[in-house]
Amino acid sequence: MATTIPKISLSSSRDIPFNRLVLSQSNVRRVKSGLSIEELARDIERRGLLQSLNVRPILDDAGVETGSYEVPAGGRRFRALELLVKQKKLAKTAPVPCVVREAGSAILAEDDSLAENVQRVALHPLDQFRAFRDMLEKGMSEEEIAAAFFVAPAVVKQRLRLMTVSDKLLDIYEQDGMKLEQLMAFSISDDHARQEQVWDIVSQSHNREPYVIRRMLTEKTVRASDARARFVGLEAYIVAGGHIMRDLFEADDGGWLQDPAILDRLVMEKLHAAAEDIRAEGWKWVETALSFPWGHTRQFEEIDGTEVLLADEETVRLEALRVEQETIEAEYAQADEYPDEVDARLGEIEQAILALEERPLAFDPADMARAGVFVSLDSDGTLQVERGFVLPKDMPAEPKDDEVDGSDEYDHPTYEGRDERIADYGSDEGGVGDSIAPDVESEEEDGIKPLPDRLLTELTAWRTLALRDAFASNPHIALTELLHTLVRDVYWQTPGADCLEAYVREIPLPVHSPDMPGSVPAHALRQRNEGWKHDLPEDEDALSRWIDGLDDASRMALLAHCLSFGVNALYERMPAYGGVSQRSVTERLKRADRLASALSLDLVEAGWQPTVENYLGRVTKARILQAVREARGDEAADRIVHLKKPDMAREAERLLDGSGWLPEALRTAGGAEQVPVETATVGEGVEAIAAE
Repeated sequence: MATTIPKISLSSSRDIPFNRLVLSQSNVRRVKSGLSIEELARDIERRGLLQSLNVRPILDDAGVETGSYEVPAGGRRFRALELLVKQKKLAKTAPVPCVVREAGSAILAEDDSLAENVQRVALHPLDQFRAFRDMLEKGMSEEEIAAAFFVAPAVVKQRLRLMTVSDKLLDIYEQDGMKLEQLMAFSISDDHARQEQVWDIVSQSHNREPYVIRRMLTEKTVRASDARARFVGLEAYIVAGGHIMRDLFEADDGGWLQDPAILDRLVMEKLHAAAEDIRAEGWKWVETALSFPWGHTRQFEEIDGTEVLLADEETVRLEALRVEQETIEAEYAQADEYPDEVDARLGEIEQAILALEERPLAFDPADMARAGVFVSLDSDGTLQVERGFVLPKDMPAEPKDDEVDGSDEYDHPTYEGRDERIADYGSDEGGVGDSIAPDVESEEEDGIKPLPDRLLTELTAWRTLALRDAFASNPHIALTELLHTLVRDVYWQTPGADCLEAYVREIPLPVHSPDMPGSVPAHALRQRNEGWKHDLPEDEDALSRWIDGLDDASRMALLAHCLSFGVNALYERMPAYGGVSQRSVTERLKRADRLASALSLDLVEAGWQPTVENYLGRVTKARILQAVREARGDEAADRIVHLKKPDMAREAERLLDGSGWLPEALRTAGGAEQVPVETATVGEGVEAIAAE
């Protein structure tokens, strides 16, 4: 015999006048949460009551219904209706849809109240997105949608941004195949094919973090913070038809420029225009490039210029700015920190004073007729103009009597004076510094073999530049190294000098990777050098008096700066006969290692990171895998082991980004032999050196 399934009975529903309803003390919601009562009241006013109240009859002492009802479930709706009654927008006797639980029910009132709040399921973000999209397609604006749901327009924009995501990925998210943060990361691009390709890659990877997805989707774009973008300006780029990819879910520092070709064209046009304006000053030649190789002016003679004096109105303005600066500083001398607006004003004053104090140079027209100018981009996106350089062919035929032979063991290529050359910035075809073909190891060489000589030279050139910057910033270490050199000359060598023969010869860095001239240490060294050059007296005869007048801190800083030009941490493969011996190079690198340790040199902090161009494309597959394994672990290396070398190098560059990994030639050993800068004395430095 079949079992009869008992049928359930639903509570009846009917309209009850509002003035017959009271809020039950059994309502479990006591803490205000979510939308305020005021916002809920406005929503009910706009669209009516969408959900009935759950009520129970109130009984008298005899157990007879009184005609009034308590509301154990729906308290916020009741309070919103109550507010509308107080505002005269709803009649006291207005009928309210209610679901009426019978008196004496076995289900407690608290049970109903708790179930109504706990059993509800929040709307899935994808459902919210689709609802917003449907409303947008039916004519509502983003602002109207935001107002209807009492959210900020930015929330609606974020949800609608998911319209750019592939339907395939939306389906994966709907089936809980990815997290919301991952889905949002895909929204920065509207290329569905690329989105799906990236997901196929990361879904097989251990690292599926949103930042990895964003980085892969933006690898062929240009950051808005890039020097080229700042030089041209985002407004000019957009006017020219360029598009900017924005991330509505994360801080994106202005986004990514999706049309590098348009950006490069605008950069070239602006550089050409600047070059023409500078050419009109009367120079013989003007050369332009996005970036010039490090030391590109070394073989040029530099003509002298005279600082343009301040005009009367500039002098008055400079004095007024200084007075204002001193007044503000005196007013807040006792304060722990400046208010934001005062701090901003002081920053404006400092910039204005700096602009007035940094005077342009005026040149003799006769000198300008044989000299030229280098025009390029500085690392901060401003125009860098280097005036007054004479081509080798325009140098005087006979050297001056007091001219010192500045030749060295390097064979420098002759400058050809090419006019207005624009380097192919950041392209895969090459760029500035590619005059010598890199020695790429063949794909078949899979062993851990020694690095190619040229690559070692390029890596150590980077390290040398960073060492110079760190060295120039640390007078204590600089003085220690100078004393080291002097003590060696006195006690271990025969100096053969009539007077003090301590000198600094600038070590050229003709072989380097293309990224080095725009690096952090290169920029710092240029800025420091220009600052001292600006302060030096025009007359060399006055140099001694000028140095004598410096305070001790300035003298030490100048000493460190000058000595830094002689820092040499370069690897060189020397010929079998003649020149510096290989043993000397080995000793040089050993001393450079000690200096790097003393300075706590950090090439990651200095801005070096492995790329296809500067390392990964120049070594064997085994070395690429070794780098990934050291930085990201065996699993990451195993994921790319099957790739061909070019693909492996590109994927390794992505994996190593931000890892802090360095090749062995760039690492600084942290040893106990480091001398703390804060506590070491000169004597301790010499003693430590002598103990080597």
